[in-house]
Amino acid sequence: MLRIAVPNKGSLAETASEMLSEAGYTGRRDPKDLHVIDPRNEVEFFYLRPKDIATYVGSGALDVGITGRDLLLDARMPGAREIEALGFGDSTFRFAGPPGRFSTVADLDGMRVATAYPGLVDGFLDDHGVAVDLVPLDGAVESAVRLGVADAVADVVSTGTTLRQAGLEIFGPVILESEAVLIGAPDEAEGTATLLRRLRGVMVARRFVLIDYDLPVALIDEAVALAPGIESPTISPLRDPEWVAVRVMTPRNSANQVMDALYALGARAILVTAIHNARL
Repeated sequence: MLRIAVPNKGSLAETASEMLSEAGYTGRRDPKDLHVIDPRNEVEFFYLRPKDIATYVGSGALDVGITGRDLLLDARMPGAREIEALGFGDSTFRFAGPPGRFSTVADLDGMRVATAYPGLVDGFLDDHGVAVDLVPLDGAVESAVRLGVADAVADVVSTGTTLRQAGLEIFGPVILESEAVLIGAPDEAEGTATLLRRLRGVMVARRFVLIDYDLPVALIDEAVALAPGIESPTISPLRDPEWVAVRVMTPRNSANQVMDALYALGARAILVTAIHNARL
């Protein structure tokens, strides 16, 4: 059986479980369950702390897992590798300090830097030739400067509001653009390819919709230019030889704009259908 590590709590947990369910797997029904077997799909799920998943997979105890890229890099487990980005759980890591005190990462040399991701930050600073005294914290990193335990912080940034409220300003380069990723051990386990194919199908279904419409034959080339699809639209004849039926996949976030453009061109009976899963 393929042994899969899944976050048991935190920002990644719910979406990871939903994605696996949409991919056809049967996970836990009780949030207290830490181990679930799905015999129909020949997988075992282990629900673990997100920070521990890279360690379990990198050591070979488990075959694959879903965690954050930040947590993977922070674990610094040479046996764990990123297989695929999963398109959710986006986060950005930046440095922040008192206004006007720092402008570049080099200014941190010899300073105290507080972070909840010491492995990630240490690796980044090593790459830039900067030596600091890292102060590992589990949370509320933005308070470290005010409380006198650090000169600067390295933390997750979305809008920067929390850091500004703590009297800090962002400086220096982006440390990491992170998101949820599927990770695996060095040797690919049997069943990994199927899992990956299913997860890719879910990601396609979340990003695309199907658009069906009727169109005068003379306008096919213009319509295809507006909505080219993944490979090429499906075009079928209608009873009226002057018209055709067209089906095409298009990005979900631009579906309304595509519908408007097709209608303005002359398409009619335009319908949008959700995709529940896919194999491309």
